[in-house]
Amino acid sequence: MLEDQSVEKIIQNIKSSQLSIKELMEYYLDRIEKYNTDLNAIILLKDKETLISEAVKKDNLKETHKPLNGIPIAIKDLSDVVGIRTTYGFPGTKNYLPQKNSLFVDRLIKSGAIIIGKTNTAELGVGGHTINRLFGPTSNCYDFSKSAAGSSGGASSAVAAGLLPFADGTDQMGSCRGPAAYANIYGYRPTPGLISVDRGNQNTKIPVLTTPGCLARTPNDMAFLLDEIVGSDIKDDYSFDLNQSFKNQKIDEKDFINIKIGWLSDMNTYYKIENKILDICEKQLKKLEDLNIKIEKLKPDFDHDSLWSSWITFRSKSIYEDTLAMNIKDITTMTYQAIWEYNNGKNISDKDLQIAKDQKNKCYEQIENIFKNFDFLALPSAQIFPFDKNLQFPKKINSLELDTYHRWLEIFILSSLLELPTITVPVGFDDKGMPMGMQIIGKNKSDLKLFAFAKKYEEIFNFSKFKPLLD
Repeated sequence: MLEDQSVEKIIQNIKSSQLSIKELMEYYLDRIEKYNTDLNAIILLKDKETLISEAVKKDNLKETHKPLNGIPIAIKDLSDVVGIRTTYGFPGTKNYLPQKNSLFVDRLIKSGAIIIGKTNTAELGVGGHTINRLFGPTSNCYDFSKSAAGSSGGASSAVAAGLLPFADGTDQMGSCRGPAAYANIYGYRPTPGLISVDRGNQNTKIPVLTTPGCLARTPNDMAFLLDEIVGSDIKDDYSFDLNQSFKNQKIDEKDFINIKIGWLSDMNTYYKIENKILDICEKQLKKLEDLNIKIEKLKPDFDHDSLWSSWITFRSKSIYEDTLAMNIKDITTMTYQAIWEYNNGKNISDKDLQIAKDQKNKCYEQIENIFKNFDFLALPSAQIFPFDKNLQFPKKINSLELDTYHRWLEIFILSSLLELPTITVPVGFDDKGMPMGMQIIGKNKSDLKLFAFAKKYEEIFNFSKFKPLLD
């Protein structure tokens, strides 16, 4: 069955004419028709006849030199595709038709991929749960009553359910990492700038908080997507090149067993984490330790309050300016989360931004000191297990009341603020069959080394063999 085949195998079969692009498209469209009603993962799907016609056209062209020739993908509904609305899940922008593609979308099209539609997202991309007033919530593919996390929850559910071979996402506050953890797949937040973005007139006093990322069942699958969308662009001064292929990254046994991972756990009790999450992560770390990977549990003396304060300042100011740029006439029409950020951001001064910058730099120095003794650091990929999908956001962890709408996402900001590449790897399931993941965090621009580790990890543990029971 195609859902059990790797992206590499599918591409090989198309090149050898064992599989037509039309057959591939029909297969994925059939799965979308069968399962997407329950999942609500893919929205704004192009007409079936149009997509079949596009597939047949590609079959006839025989563009086998294009790396992703005929591979279908749906784009998260925060990125632009000419001919498809970008709604942001927000009623006020439900009819917005972009005039140009996002940079990585252009690269996907050039590589031969077929854009079939959009994946669902949090409204305006704000919040760690995929729910909005245009399309409703996306369901977790392991329990349709639960959240898929967010804001790339549509992408994660679609990939985990075999509706797409892989997917793009965006990640600011864990928006690729959290959904991956909730779906037993891999979610990657690269070093900002690795995947280029047209940043326009972005305020240079605000660091880059958001980056495109990707989700896939395996790092090998993800590599085929990454190789086509990474690299610098003249429209992104922040962008850079690695000049190596993700597909070619390997790590031998000798190098693998010499890896040292610092387990940050709950950051010396600072993070509030639901019961059993740490247990599942530590059980998987013990398995790595049994393979002679060096694991050290840390109790870091780290300035968490400065990290949080800096993050709140930059995030709110960024969302405030993004809201102004969207020219939303009535702010009261936005969600509580977006209004919270807007109101917080409008009062932030240049002096506040400088304080936040100083706080960030201090935290970066602290984490660099920790990295002196480790190849990677590790944190859970969530603070709570999947929750009721109809909630706007969780308000408690265990019995503790949370002081902001996004405190349950705090575990993601270490990577996001300090520009550290991070990949969520699956670690197991709770007693209710709900999946969990763990963040593996690398040094800035150590993306290839991080990816090589993730490949080896999947090779050993083969988490991709565990799939949701959808029928």
